[in-house]
Amino acid sequence: MRKTSRRAFLAMAGTAVLSACGSNSVQTGTPPPSTAYSAGVTRPKPKPVDLAQWYHPYPEAGIQEAVTRYAAAYQKSKVAVQWNPDDYEAKLNAALTAGPVPDVFEGQVIVDRVRQGQLVPLDDVVGPVRGDFNASVLAAQTVDGKLYGVPQALDTQVLFYRKSFLQEAKVQPPQTLDELVEAAKKLSKDGVKGLFAGNDAGAAALAGPLLWSAGLDYVKDGKSVGFDDPRAATTFAKLHELNGSLLLGASTDWPDPIPFIDGLVAMQWTWLWNLPKIQDTVKDDFGVLAFPRLDASGAPSVPVSGLSAMVHAKSLNPNAAKDFVKWLWLERTDFQQEFATRFGFHLPARLSVLDKVDAAGDAAKLVKENGRAAGPLWTPSANAALVDALGRIARDGADPATETKEAVEAVKAELGRLSA
Repeated sequence: MRKTSRRAFLAMAGTAVLSACGSNSVQTGTPPPSTAYSAGVTRPKPKPVDLAQWYHPYPEAGIQEAVTRYAAAYQKSKVAVQWNPDDYEAKLNAALTAGPVPDVFEGQVIVDRVRQGQLVPLDDVVGPVRGDFNASVLAAQTVDGKLYGVPQALDTQVLFYRKSFLQEAKVQPPQTLDELVEAAKKLSKDGVKGLFAGNDAGAAALAGPLLWSAGLDYVKDGKSVGFDDPRAATTFAKLHELNGSLLLGASTDWPDPIPFIDGLVAMQWTWLWNLPKIQDTVKDDFGVLAFPRLDASGAPSVPVSGLSAMVHAKSLNPNAAKDFVKWLWLERTDFQQEFATRFGFHLPARLSVLDKVDAAGDAAKLVKENGRAAGPLWTPSANAALVDALGRIARDGADPATETKEAVEAVKAELGRLSA
């Protein structure tokens, strides 16, 4: 059986291929109200409606029991949690096309699902607390000006560095791209490389951070290429400058902290969820940074992603489903904090809840000040075009301006497809 882990799920972005399948079982809806009552007769209390809530199979122990407990605590509806150990995305795509189940599900907001009328807008649900979320995270849930997902928990990527390695080399934690290039060079000695950002020389992991470092983005104004700008080639060229200081050919790729833990590199770009493993091994001999800015016109960044709760437009009880999403992911902050922090090291999506997590430390500040997310218009096809161009620049020394222009044209074509 094919299983989709949280990490693999977050690695997928953009348009899913929607396919139809057989019908789902129809759930019982809210009974019609009585048409007449005599004076003094008490109106019977409405029966709770049935809701189906779907999750993908998280690998962390205890989380299935926790979300089942959350659902059981809800009083206004009877919520049945369904855990989906097989290919969650394929099963979800079929269910959203075919029938009313699930009423509530988790995933990433995808443009094609919105355009096919499969999702319910949730602006009225989030509205009162919109300011309690990272703005970029909410933008990633928004299509054509409407919000379709409520973030459940966040995962972010940061630059880990070994304090002792930097101190020995008399290197300060880098704040600009030029400082990062120089630091990586000085730290590359005695069998240690300065930086590990993936066996592809950082092309996949650093695409977004490089854009944001120059004050650019994947997409701008919700419709056009965000890096059709000469500054894109300038920042992409820095990846080639790093090449001689990068660890390549590691036994694991950048999401795994082993190269950093084993002392093969002085700095590694990886997921924050590796923090407990790193702490257990190197103790307090590390710090975390945002990806540095290119210059004063750019900005530091940490990519932020995560799964969101959504409501199926074909649900027999969409308003009840919205009420449940509001209760669980906006009102029950105790559940939100437990969900994010007890089952692996993740971050609550609500900023006010994030402030309560002592272990988040510097990472919480980085997310609040520098968190950036790719929006739903950034599809796998668009991403592949940019990453391929970056790979040629980083590894082969290809001309940054030429490669950037080709990537821009490919992304323009993809955005045109989405707007057609």
